[in-house]
Amino acid sequence: MKFGKVENPEDIDFNLPETHVDTIKTLNKEGDKEGFKDVRIGCAKWNRKDLKNFYPRGTKDELMYYSSQFNSIEFNGSFYRMYPEEQFKKWYEKAEDDFKFFPKVSRLISHLKRLNETRELTDDFIKNLLQLKEKLGMVFLQMPENFSPKFIERLDSFFAYWPKEIPLSAEVRHENWYADETVANEFYDVLKSRDIAHIITDTAGRRDLIHMRLSNTTAFIRYNGANHGSDYTRLDDWVDKLEEWQKEGLQNVYFFVHQNVEEASPLLSAYFIEKFNKRFKTDIQIPKTLK
Repeated sequence: MKFGKVENPEDIDFNLPETHVDTIKTLNKEGDKEGFKDVRIGCAKWNRKDLKNFYPRGTKDELMYYSSQFNSIEFNGSFYRMYPEEQFKKWYEKAEDDFKFFPKVSRLISHLKRLNETRELTDDFIKNLLQLKEKLGMVFLQMPENFSPKFIERLDSFFAYWPKEIPLSAEVRHENWYADETVANEFYDVLKSRDIAHIITDTAGRRDLIHMRLSNTTAFIRYNGANHGSDYTRLDDWVDKLEEWQKEGLQNVYFFVHQNVEEASPLLSAYFIEKFNKRFKTDIQIPKTLK
């Protein structure tokens, strides 16, 4: 993920902000402090070209192998192309039983139509996704950087139309969404009222997107490493933050690792899984080729 890339990551303050007070209120009201219900940690791609040195020699099917090592994928391919039902059926059959896909809403809907008159496209997109059955995780909507707060009604309408049976999360990138407290509050109220998860994007050049304001009991985190030594200490900090939220009632953790150079993503993911398992006494599989 090139978004937020900087030339000198050593100059960035990567300390995580304090948790927003609304996060504590939401988790205390809606969560369960007995422990996590669902934890998914993975990468954002499964193809051999990007994840160099991950696949053993002789690997015939990349998705089959990837899903044997990770329990999830942030699936950005659905953003670039409206895949037919048949393709999702094939992916469903190839992936391991406990695997989940987290697809990105098509750019036809988010970037080209900009959520304007998109019901028919949305229906088609959802119809195809449903072929993933129980392997369909949370879908995520990412709006372009020039989609400003003046279009907030489009977001609300899209969220209202989206079927409640399919969990949805959202990321907005225009700087004004978080620069103005009134706007940020209005956006948060929309997310809360529609039960849409508030994506946190941790990337070097856009620290405003680490808002630490959860709108429900799911933490959907898009972590973008900078191919720098700080990538690992930042992951340590995220383990601490998730422990803080778990004690308040956090239920679901969806944590996906990106890199400016993606071949390092499995290494970072494996490191994070190992730290997570140790802290929370979980037994999420660590990719064996990376041990």
